[in-house]
Formats: sequence, C-alpha cells, structure tokens
Amino acid sequence: MRQDKILNIPAIRRMPTYLHKLLKMQAEGRSSVSSTELAEYMHIELIVVRKDISLTGISGQRRVGYDVNELIRYIKNYLGWDELLPAALIGAGSLGTALLGYNDFEHYGFCINHVFDCDPQKIGKEIYGRKVRHIRDMAECFAGNMPEIAVICVSNTAAQSVADQLVSLGVKYIWNFANVSLEVPPGVVVQREVIAGGLAMLAVKRKQDRMSED
Repeated sequence: MRQDKILNIPAIRRMPTYLHKLLKMQAEGRSSVSSTELAEYMHIELIVVRKDISLTGISGQRRVGYDVNELIRYIKNYLGWDELLPAALIGAGSLGTALLGYNDFEHYGFCINHVFDCDPQKIGKEIYGRKVRHIRDMAECFAGNMPEIAVICVSNTAAQSVADQLVSLGVKYIWNFANVSLEVPPGVVVQREVIAGGLAMLAVKRKQDRMSED
C-alpha cells in the first residue's frame, strides 16, 4: 500500500496568506494591490511573490498592480476554493472542536457537514451547530452525501483504523492531524499536519540564538 502525495511546494502554502491579506483589503474597499505591497506584508522577496502569483494565471498592470477582486478569484480558482468542499470530521476532542470553530474556513469553501466520535459523552451533543454522531453511523451519513474531504483528529492509535473505514466508504482525500503516517491504497491522497513542526522550528532557532550568545 502507498500514499499519493500532495505537491508540497512553498507557493501553495503561501497562497492562503495572500488571500487573507487580499480579503482584508477587499473589506477596506481597496481596488488594487502591488507585488511590492504583498512582498512587504509577507516579508519575502519581490521575485517570490511575482512567481507565486504567476501560477494563478493572472496578469497585472504595469505601475498599477493587480485588481484585488480579480486576484482573489484567481487564487481561489487555483486552489480549488471557488467551489464547495463538503467535509466530515472524525474526532470531536479539543483539536476537532477548535477546527469546527474556525470561521475562516467559509472563505475557502470548506464546510464541515458531519462530525463523528465514539465517546458516549459527546454523541448527540452539538458543537458549533453540528451534531456529533457515532463513528459507526458514517456509512449511513455518507450514503448519497459523500464528503470531498475527511478530517482525522483522533488519537495516533486510532487513526489508521479510522482511515481504513473512510477508505472503505469511498473517501479519496484525507486531512490527517494525527501524528502518524497512514497507509492507504493508490488513489487516496493524505495531507498530514504535524502541529509540533512549527514548534520544532522555533525551538531550534531559540537554541541556535542561545548558542551564539555564549
């Protein structure tokens, strides 16, 4: 068994930050934005911004920049966020609850319609307007209403079993927050999020700074 990989290029990871800035500008009534302004906001080189934006297919105007509304549309189209992405979340613990409460998902077309858990104390409760159902009800809930993406927020020991169930039901795209590498068949794509990765980067930087001070 193998796991199909997502193109993990830095440009894709930067796109949501561009979009966040552009949506803020749109709300402020701004009509245009320059590559220079985006580069300063992102703290990256101007050439990087231009290469990133060129991936979307948009063309800017010399000395004017990009139309804010148009650039938002192009970025959303590039990322596939211009259409609804119905999702199911498995694991209604602290992390799962935090994701359910993340309001910015609405800007990305990402909508968690189903929530599942196996904890009797959580079953039947509502979290941010979504009713928590037992994980054994997934097949019934997915019948005629298959989610595009499944979000795994269960323990490391339970993650593979949950992934197996999702794959057996026909789920093709999995966003995995469990700190474990999942084994899935060809054609199923897994994006693994290691939350401690960012902490590791900061910790190493802190260690290097301390060593340089000695």
